[in-house]
Amino acid sequence: MAIRRRGDEGTAEKWLEVDASMTGSMVFKDPVNLQINGRFDGTLEAKGNLSIGEKAEVKATINGESIAISGAVNGDIVATARVELTATARVRGKVTSPRVIMQEGAVLNGTLEMTGSSSEGVWMTVEELARYLEVDASTVTQWAQAGRLPAQREGNQWQFNRSKVEEWLAQERIK
Repeated sequence: MAIRRRGDEGTAEKWLEVDASMTGSMVFKDPVNLQINGRFDGTLEAKGNLSIGEKAEVKATINGESIAISGAVNGDIVATARVELTATARVRGKVTSPRVIMQEGAVLNGTLEMTGSSSEGVWMTVEELARYLEVDASTVTQWAQAGRLPAQREGNQWQFNRSKVEEWLAQERIK
């Protein structure tokens, strides 16, 4: 196991990296940034950010908040915020999440269930919100930095809750 720092612009995030082969149950009750690079068999529950590395081989039931997969996962995945499958991801099982990002080249053999059909649990990036509002991404960033738009930062990126943005839009139209 190792701790590394990721981030730019002076922001440092601590990541716990697991490069070993492990079997069993891992449960993190507090938010953690966890990256698995080796083999893991069992169950995994993590709050915070979970990353499955490109060379990782995971056979597990995974429950978490934000999950990024670049390696091989065989098992069901449930995320409360988002799942991202990079171009090298190979997933076999059921993926359940309100938001799924799948890069070209990623493989999902199984089912995908999008939860939170209402906009309440839907989060948008700067680019997604810019398209939604039909403005430049730089305008969205300026509004977020100025506090004019309901937003929150995750690491060095802005995120926008769609239902809060819709409330903001309704109030802006009244003014």
